[in-house]
Amino acid sequence: MAALLGIASCNQASAQDILNSAAPRFAPGVLTTIPPDLNRKDTVSVRDMVEVRAHAELEREPFSTTKSRTLFYMAQSIHFRRELWCLEFSFKPLRMTYVDVPQLSGKMQRKLVWYMVYRVRNTGAGLGPKELADGTFATQEGSHAELQFVPHFLLTSLDRDSRGKSVRKAYLDRILPAAIPTIQRRELPQGRLLNSAQVAEVVLAPESGRAVGGVWGVAMWEDVDPEIDFFSVQVGGLTNAYQWQDEAGEYQLGDPLGKGRRLRHRKLQLNFWRPGDSYAEDEREIRYGPAPGKADLYGTAEGVAYQWIYR
Repeated sequence: MAALLGIASCNQASAQDILNSAAPRFAPGVLTTIPPDLNRKDTVSVRDMVEVRAHAELEREPFSTTKSRTLFYMAQSIHFRRELWCLEFSFKPLRMTYVDVPQLSGKMQRKLVWYMVYRVRNTGAGLGPKELADGTFATQEGSHAELQFVPHFLLTSLDRDSRGKSVRKAYLDRILPAAIPTIQRRELPQGRLLNSAQVAEVVLAPESGRAVGGVWGVAMWEDVDPEIDFFSVQVGGLTNAYQWQDEAGEYQLGDPLGKGRRLRHRKLQLNFWRPGDSYAEDEREIRYGPAPGKADLYGTAEGVAYQWIYR
């Protein structure tokens, strides 16, 4: 419901205006760009078709072929092929600002909002299967599809207590219309800054040449624990890559299709830390990359600022 209240409808004309005006200039180092990243292995999944193999009566001795050519055994290793795409993601430093946020009581409450201004572009990066004349498949590059970025930002603390036990807290991106004008004036005075619901409405056509388009958005978090020192931001929606697994024995004959199936989507994880305290939160203390000597908290090697993960 909050998302619907935050949407300012983008028709085709306004969406095109957004894309045409989305190329402001910044000083070197202000904007960090994560290029599209695709893995050829993700174009195919070899899985047991549990919905078929749950029918025990299909397991039989054939008269005119080998057992390995029966439906029951062929369903043991089905190749599921798919096309992949990935968007380019750029972001400005993670910052903070005070905003008067409307409350359910009708009053305003002044809050410290954490936010990240970002740009998403469709560079045409993609992979897909191509069937060859001999019946085998090869992977071909390139995608010419128009895409939409449906953002999902999750800020997660990675702190541990004195006993080494995880004390993780997670914060979803919030749509805060009252914060947009303040952030817009500071971060993108010459362009248009959209919230997550508005970004999801914009159609991103593949870009080519030197022209830089894309769409600019802002992810916002409120009520973030001021004692957080180590944290990451997971960005979902940048790619359609996924992995899936059927847990042994969870699907039984007669169950709804897909019961017990686990889907994990590929997400971009950005790592941060801040050496400050909870009494004087300052955006200038936020560092991009893992804290020295704390790489294990982020699940990365030392010095790795970002990684692609499945969640």
